[in-house]
Amino acid sequence: MAREIKWAQAAANDLDAVADHIAKDSPNYAASLVCEVRDAARSLSHLADRGRIVPEWDDASVRELFIGNYRLLYQVMERTVYVIGFIHGARDLRALWMREGRLPSGN
Repeated sequence: MAREIKWAQAAANDLDAVADHIAKDSPNYAASLVCEVRDAARSLSHLADRGRIVPEWDDASVRELFIGNYRLLYQVMERTVYVIGFIHGARDLRALWMREGRLPSGN
């Protein structure tokens, strides 16, 4: 069963901020990264369970894919995959999201 992919506004903002930061040095790499991230997100329509469970949440519905040095975070529901974040792998996810008031649904 194919699931619908929906981007949370916060996740779209995360991707835009990363792309803007990278584009200062390399607009081409920034554009390439955005394409790679969007392709990975689209692939979750059929392969949503392929990512690992996000260790900070310990919830089987909250998963992540690694794209370069970044983490694409998403939540798998019955018919929909919600892309909920995109952050650099070196960042402290729990601290960042607590500061921003962001949590996956149900947490």
